[in-house]
Amino acid sequence: IVFPALALAALIIDYIKRPEVRGTLLDSHFNWQIRTFWFMLLWSAIGGVLCLVFIGWVVLAAAGVWYIYRVAKGWLRLSEGRSVP
Repeated sequence: IVFPALALAALIIDYIKRPEVRGTLLDSHFNWQIRTFWFMLLWSAIGGVLCLVFIGWVVLAAAGVWYIYRVAKGWLRLSEGRSVP
């Protein structure tokens, strides 16, 4: 329950602050976070539905690994002062 609430809070902050960071290094990071949220929501929904046929756990696990990768890559690039693709 904590994770989705924090992710949603971060999404709202990203959308509110997005105009302030246009054209800066943070612009790509905000876009990265927003895309990560929406794709994770999509894959979580697909995985949740597929749990009815037991393959959903594989989808959810893959989505979790992908999410961790996105967070780690974003943090590393930000700490290096680089944008994300």
